Amino acid sequence: MGVEGQVDWYEAAVDLAGERQVAQVWVVRSMAGGAAYHRAYPRATQQAFLDAHQHAFHYFGGVFRRLRYDNLSSAVKKMLRGHQRQETTRFIAFRSHWQFEAVFCTPAQGHEKGGVEGEVGYFRRNHLVPIPQVASWDDLNARLLQACRADEQRVIQERALTVGQALALERPHLLPLPAEDLDLTEAQEGRVDGKGCVPVRTNWYSTPLPPGTQVRVRVAPTTVSIWHAGRERACHPRCYRRRQQVLDLEHYLDVLVHKPGALAGSTPLAQWRAAGRWTPVHDRFWAVLRETAGRAGRHPPNDRTAPVGATARVRATDPGAPARPDQRRPGCRRRPLCPDRAAAGAARTQPIADRVRARRVCHPTIALGRRL
Repeated sequence: MGVEGQVDWYEAAVDLAGERQVAQVWVVRSMAGGAAYHRAYPRATQQAFLDAHQHAFHYFGGVFRRLRYDNLSSAVKKMLRGHQRQETTRFIAFRSHWQFEAVFCTPAQGHEKGGVEGEVGYFRRNHLVPIPQVASWDDLNARLLQACRADEQRVIQERALTVGQALALERPHLLPLPAEDLDLTEAQEGRVDGKGCVPVRTNWYSTPLPPGTQVRVRVAPTTVSIWHAGRERACHPRCYRRRQQVLDLEHYLDVLVHKPGALAGSTPLAQWRAAGRWTPVHDRFWAVLRETAGRAGRHPPNDRTAPVGATARVRATDPGAPARPDQRRPGCRRRPLCPDRAAAGAARTQPIADRVRARRVCHPTIALGRRL
């Protein structure tokens, strides 16, 4: 007991935030007790492959002494003679941390790990039909975890114990968990561009930081987090498409305060609507604000412009109302114009010919030239 587990990937259709997607589901099955753990990712990358192992080890409460795999590229760099394989550098480091042995099947011989193949069929029929409808990858994985725990109550064929009871007996024979997990996030340096975004791989992710700020980006299988001065300043769902903008509306609030009219057609608002974060309740609240404050895009009055607006409204209905109030601070005197500026102001009201003659007479350089 606790000796071997079998690992595999399979695909499953899910409706994620209203969009049909194909999830890559990682599974490991205990060959002794029959317990299994399933976890879904957008892509079957090496980072996701290793991350799923760590979640599975915590679910089982220990590490299997031997894990059996297909010849997948996340673990195998080159196939050698027989069952010998040249493993990838990162997979070797991962095995060294968790202290388990890797065994690889003969190519095109799926029966060598028939236990996990049967588990995939059972789990798909019982928990992935009909197609799950979830809001996020976290919700999907929470649902898969609940299904794994529900399967602990079933009895496999003619066994006397349930899957959960067999797992409780097997757990003491597993290798103990290390003191901490292996950090699988990929870190890189970045700079905030003029649009408030940080380029990561082939996409752009928004931040609340000013342009030009140096940041550190941490890329996980399902998230991208942006750090500055030892603090996480933004965290986004990871996008696996190319040349996409992943924007958070809250990161642009300071800009929208100065340009409120830009909110209606903004890309961050459109993304919030698509993700369900901007609900009809927000639209009703926004409509009330627009009706109260006036036409969309008008700046709300502040302490400096309120007297001017009030006077304009009064003068529109009462011609005898006083003129625009003086907005200068008490005790502040208007600086007098210098003689030259006063003469220039008066000259603007003269005909062009008179102004030209005045310049010829009054300009010091021209007058001095004429005298010479």
